[in-house]
Amino acid sequence: MKMVFAVIRPEKLEDVKKALEEKGFFAMTVMEVKGRGEQKGVKLQFRGREMKVDLLPKLGIVLVVDDEAVDTVIDIIVKSARTGRFGDGKIFVLPVEKSVRIRTGEVEI
Repeated sequence: MKMVFAVIRPEKLEDVKKALEEKGFFAMTVMEVKGRGEQKGVKLQFRGREMKVDLLPKLGIVLVVDDEAVDTVIDIIVKSARTGRFGDGKIFVLPVEKSVRIRTGEVEI
């Protein structure tokens, strides 16, 4: 099993969710995160002054999938989250050693 952690623009969440659901990937965790990368933040006007905001709001999406499904999930997220501009996000893939379903105690290795 692998954990796919994707950081995306908040406005792309519905597109990503819909695309994943169409291919049978329903289980996910979504969290609000802040971050910066090549985008390096933005400059905003506030009460006549310029402010630099370098930690921008993003969403983190976590899915745990079988090893064979990783490339499919990555492809779906990239296609549905891409705008072509800086700040579109990034995807990380990590190994998962074990998962335990709390309700039943079922263990997957």
